[in-house]
Amino acid sequence: MLIKNTWDEALVYRLNFILWRVRVVIRFLITYFLWSSIYSGNQQFFGYSREMMLTYVLMVYLVSNFVFATRTQNIGSEINEGKLTNYLLKPFNYFISLGARDVSDKLLNFGCTVFEFAIIYLLFRPPFFFQENLGLIILAVVAFVGAVGVYFCISVLLGFLGFWTSEIWATRFIFIILLDFVAGNFFPIDILPKILSQILMLTPFPYMFYFPVKVYLGQLTTSATIQGFGVMAVWVFLLTKAMFLVWRKGLKVYSAEGR
Repeated sequence: MLIKNTWDEALVYRLNFILWRVRVVIRFLITYFLWSSIYSGNQQFFGYSREMMLTYVLMVYLVSNFVFATRTQNIGSEINEGKLTNYLLKPFNYFISLGARDVSDKLLNFGCTVFEFAIIYLLFRPPFFFQENLGLIILAVVAFVGAVGVYFCISVLLGFLGFWTSEIWATRFIFIILLDFVAGNFFPIDILPKILSQILMLTPFPYMFYFPVKVYLGQLTTSATIQGFGVMAVWVFLLTKAMFLVWRKGLKVYSAEGR
């Protein structure tokens, strides 16, 4: 029921939704054509072949549209407007409700992304590397699920800032802009200086886009893959603990004036 309601809510303003999807496609095409022009006449650049780099860009497009699709951006306004009270008075877990709405939004946006991807592929026929190693595909799916968990926790934590301030959109906007660079949305992190890429791999951000795609491409050593999953698991644990801790702290100061 929650999933259906979320879809109905998203499609109430169909023009807004369509324009959102157009914006996403245009943003992707800018990145795609940028890398395509860089590789014109070059077979290798930054240690990537043209096929691997464009596959990376296409895969990040698919992954990011699922990971980034979320309803958690509404948490702050629900807190500030007192709407959170409606959830607190109902006999179900708020996080289960939040997760269901989040999954619904992800499925809707990912369905659109697959459709858009098919059109882009038919129009431009980009070189694309299809992974045939079943083991790597399974590991990539596991990394993909982990990426969803990392972003969900961080996004919820940003929403919980609403317990203490009404100015939450600026923080989220700045975070999303920075995330495009430090999570590998525009380019693979390993093209950066080695020391910088090693530092970033200790943060949770590369595990949202960069790591799952690199696992799919099979470009990580066994030790790097094991280390990556280990760091991701630690961050999921820490962020989950932080999310529930901030939730409990926030409820102590929450008030719903006028409701």
